[in-house]
Amino acid sequence: MIKFFLMVNKQGQTRLSRYYEHVEINKRTILEAEVIKNCLSRSKDQCSFIEYKDFKLVYRQYAALFVVVGIDQTENEMAVYELIHNFVEVLDKYFSRVSELDVSFSVSEICL
Repeated sequence: MIKFFLMVNKQGQTRLSRYYEHVEINKRTILEAEVIKNCLSRSKDQCSFIEYKDFKLVYRQYAALFVVVGIDQTENEMAVYELIHNFVEVLDKYFSRVSELDVSFSVSEICL
């Protein structure tokens, strides 16, 4: 099951966040900071799946944006990895080349 969905830029700023389980606001900030730090510090040669606390992180980088999905231990990582790619393809079709500005201003209203 998906726990959360994040889109962040290379500077570590969250551009879009969606939680599918209740997480208190102050804990969200801490969680996002730790998740972003873990994903952005990895090289391109490393795997896009990370074991983190009691769940897994699946992420992909598209230009200056990172898409990070937190899932439980039973979820299929490759399926989520492909879901991320399909989501970005839909955004590219809708915005005809999605950018960080599109995500900041429009995606949260349209997609999630």
